[in-house]
Amino acid sequence: MRKKLFAASALLVAATLTLSACGSGDDSGQSVADVSVEAGSDKAATILDQPFEKPDLVLTDTQGKPYDFRAETKGRPTLIYFGYTNCPDVCPLTMSNIAVAKKQLPKADQDKLRIVFVTTDPKRDTPAALGKWLKGIDPQVVGLTGDFATIQAGARTLGISIEPTSKDKNGKTISMHGTQVIAFSPKTDGGYVLYGEDATVDDYIKDLPKIIKGQNP
Repeated sequence: MRKKLFAASALLVAATLTLSACGSGDDSGQSVADVSVEAGSDKAATILDQPFEKPDLVLTDTQGKPYDFRAETKGRPTLIYFGYTNCPDVCPLTMSNIAVAKKQLPKADQDKLRIVFVTTDPKRDTPAALGKWLKGIDPQVVGLTGDFATIQAGARTLGISIEPTSKDKNGKTISMHGTQVIAFSPKTDGGYVLYGEDATVDDYIKDLPKIIKGQNP
């Protein structure tokens, strides 16, 4: 694991070029977190020198109700991830890693933390489908769906690229999307920490207590 320090503006540029197709078997793309790294560190976290602003996202939660991301997570430590429920590998692994790490926190800290999963495949990921999938991971995770263009625009403000679903060479529907997890500070509401898909359970176990306090991991 390596610690990466670079400007948010660099992420925005790189994000347009780096996508992962979950389950496609094509690993030619890299996550944005693999750009401009510093060797010699055992940290999984990328500390952004220019924190991202929370996206202005109003989507639909698993109960079919409107969810204003900024308002609902204001002043709370928050993790956001964009993925889809039919992903066979990266998405469930990422969410499971976070969920397992969260369970190691004291109950009070678990209640403070907001984990938000935004689908990149809203046609298939209905509120009911999201709710069923997340129930097997962590029922407290907020699942959001809605208009694809709105989701895509919100992700773009965080340097995460998303493309409409497409068919691979075997006719399987896939979603091309960035695989970064962004952590927001409860103190500033800025997205100041980024994790790539290589982050492990142990990485999150180590870092979450600091993120909950708004500290650098």
